[in-house]
Amino acid sequence: MDRRGVRSWWNAPAADPRPPQRVWRDWALLAIVPVLVAVETLLRTDIPSQWPWAVLLVAVLPATLWRRRYPTAVLTTALGAGIVAGQLISTDLALVSAAYLLVLVYTVPRWGSVRSVLAGAVLLAIAVLAPSAVGAAPWVDAWGSAAVVLTTSTLGLAFRWRASSRARELERVRLLEGERLARDLHDTVAHHVSAIAIRAQAGRTAAASDPAAATDALQVIEEEASRALDEMRSIVRILRREDEPELAPLPGIADLSTLARSGTTVPVEVTITGNEAAVSPHVGAATYRIAQEALTNIRRHAQGATRALLTLRIDALAVHLEISDDGRLTHDPPSRGYGIAGMTERAALLGGRCIAGPGQTGGWIVTAALPLTGSPE
Repeated sequence: MDRRGVRSWWNAPAADPRPPQRVWRDWALLAIVPVLVAVETLLRTDIPSQWPWAVLLVAVLPATLWRRRYPTAVLTTALGAGIVAGQLISTDLALVSAAYLLVLVYTVPRWGSVRSVLAGAVLLAIAVLAPSAVGAAPWVDAWGSAAVVLTTSTLGLAFRWRASSRARELERVRLLEGERLARDLHDTVAHHVSAIAIRAQAGRTAAASDPAAATDALQVIEEEASRALDEMRSIVRILRREDEPELAPLPGIADLSTLARSGTTVPVEVTITGNEAAVSPHVGAATYRIAQEALTNIRRHAQGATRALLTLRIDALAVHLEISDDGRLTHDPPSRGYGIAGMTERAALLGGRCIAGPGQTGGWIVTAALPLTGSPE
């Protein structure tokens, strides 16, 4: 690890996600510990009077409210108070209820920064080993205390790692969901807007000589705009996390024929063979979206195209999709868009593949192969 890496590690912030300010467990601790300390002090007749220690334990207890925000400072306060009290009180602390102080030991590795954890480790090592080092206590007591402290600290680190791992997984899920919604938004909007643009151009051309054709174009534009708005509202409801969003059913293979006729000036010939019922819904939806993007690209980029072919074959293992046209590309395949990338990602997420490229005799060909049941992440 180089110097910058060491500095970054040394300056690493406290645990993520950040700790809560106050939770019900804090107030339960404040309510229960004084009772336990008092009851134990009254009932323990096998040890010397522990009332001075009981007062100290209750006096230190309120500091636990700030243990997550200032873990090392609170631990230092408790250890310092215990050391000073040990010099002033003639008896040793023998109350089992003092075990609540282990909460402070747990808190340092659970919520503290790297510097806090290291400082806490040094403080605990001194507090545990110093009495035996100066001969005030046998070493067996030191090793026993060290085992308890080490176990408690390990629990803190384990819960910290678990929370951090869960936060990273949630962030990964959010990113994947965002990518999925971005693909859906791109596919639906691009499809409908392309149809609107094409019909608007046709309507403007026909407005002077054929008012009826212009009216038909306006009707198609209205229908496509309505569909685009409906689908965008569905996606927005998901993003806003409404309780019961009214989502349309997933599109699938049965909708491909309707898709081929939707707002296009290029005739699309659809051929479907195989058992459609064997295709799982999410694979059918991915197939539909890939076909939708491919047909949108034909409308936008296939200059002079007179027809397009959509062939779907379903066998025992996979769905095989091929879409081609006989046009000429208006320019090189768009490198700044997201259509081809979206089709490739959709196929990859299901364990399949999608390839798009120019045909040998002209036009553009999109082929995809998706497993029947898929393997969604």
